[in-house]
Amino acid sequence: MKFKKLTLLHNNDIHGDFFAKEDNEALLGGLSLLSGYVQKVRREEENVIYAIAGDMLQGSIIDQEYRGVSTIDVMNLLGPDIVTLGNHEIDYGLAHLMFLERCAHFPIINANLHIRPTNTRLFKSHQVMMVGGIRILFIGLITEDILSYAGRDPLLGSFVDVREAAREVEYICNNYKDVDIDFTVLLTHIGFDKDVELAGLLPEEIGVDLILGGHSHTMMDQPAKVKDILIAQVGTGSTHIGRFDIIINMDTNSIHEFTWEAIPIDDSHCPRDYVLDEVLENYSREVDIKYNSLISRLKRPLEHPSRYVETELGNLFADMFRNQLDVDLFILGSGSIRGTRMEEIVTLSKLREIFPYDEAIMSFTVDGQELKNMLGTFFKKVYAGETHEFYQYSQNVSVRVEGHGEVQEVLFSGQPLKKEDKYKIAMQMFHYGILEETFGINIERIKTNGPIRCVSTSSFDIIDEYLQNHHFLSAQQEGRILLEIPLHFD
Repeated sequence: MKFKKLTLLHNNDIHGDFFAKEDNEALLGGLSLLSGYVQKVRREEENVIYAIAGDMLQGSIIDQEYRGVSTIDVMNLLGPDIVTLGNHEIDYGLAHLMFLERCAHFPIINANLHIRPTNTRLFKSHQVMMVGGIRILFIGLITEDILSYAGRDPLLGSFVDVREAAREVEYICNNYKDVDIDFTVLLTHIGFDKDVELAGLLPEEIGVDLILGGHSHTMMDQPAKVKDILIAQVGTGSTHIGRFDIIINMDTNSIHEFTWEAIPIDDSHCPRDYVLDEVLENYSREVDIKYNSLISRLKRPLEHPSRYVETELGNLFADMFRNQLDVDLFILGSGSIRGTRMEEIVTLSKLREIFPYDEAIMSFTVDGQELKNMLGTFFKKVYAGETHEFYQYSQNVSVRVEGHGEVQEVLFSGQPLKKEDKYKIAMQMFHYGILEETFGINIERIKTNGPIRCVSTSSFDIIDEYLQNHHFLSAQQEGRILLEIPLHFD
């Protein structure tokens, strides 16, 4: 039998985590140390591939200021061999995404993002790479969440579900029956649970060996295995990199044996990449001049430890919007907050990083019964895994949920909702756009209660103005969301 070794490094959901952080007097993470490790492995091993499973963009003021161009510039120095798209690669718009793709010195693949009228793919669906005599097929797939973004652009479309994505993978693999593919890898950005579902749907005959995933930020101890397909993911940010050392049976085109480890990126065994350091510092200096201004001072740091619970920071932001817009209820997407903590000193750059989505805000009116039905539908969906959205609610609202999504009580100002009373609600544009999907209420039905209005063209303007004029703010968990059974998603 003929065997060959492949070393496969992988990241996902880096989200602009450019700089190392101090941890017990050691440096942890950052692209300089990450690059240092990648280059070190490339020097030590013969057959090395480095892959990124989506969401390079967002999470950094440097990324936002340059609309992703800075991130692609840095990634060119990091030098991945293959990349797939994440949902945040779409954040700056479809046309800009195509511009970023032209700036990249590495291939970006995606099999299921297309232009609707012509069904034309936006990207190459796959890439065949020859490394040390090993012929490897990579196929890229994106999250279904892209459909929500597609709602803003009538030209953008994607496959509807995992079954259709599985069929596309089969289609691509079938076209290489006559080509000696030794190893097949799916680069996905659909979340760990969907990766498992996808692996279960794939026919064993097409020969998929490995799924390198992203989107759910799942940190794994060891790869999962479904029908001889290995599935791996390494959390989020730049604190770890996944490393497979795989022995491939070249006669059967299958994995003979492997080891996998989530390698911590720290200065104890990762050398610095000083070229990348210099580039990052240049970007940082430029951004600091514009964004290092002081906006406000909080009474204490505020936490946002999980998107699936009521949080201090979620309450603060939701209350800011409610107070500034003079609505009865502001419903804020937990995922709009892109950090776990806001420090006491609030600078423009830190605020932009933790709340990057500068969207318009829409307001509409529902009656008490409709509001209770909305919340009931939402919590059933989230417990059933039909949505991974979650929301923070402004003051005066309390929702008590029993079991797996049964809303038992909704209070407003300490009193049960009155069925006939009208309640004015506001949301960011993205979440308003998926209102029927997440809350089960039709936009046409809402229109019968009164006008739907754009009450602000900028979410960030509202937060900025409020913090500029209010200092020593604080917030705490108040029982706005009471869950009998905690929510946990990978």
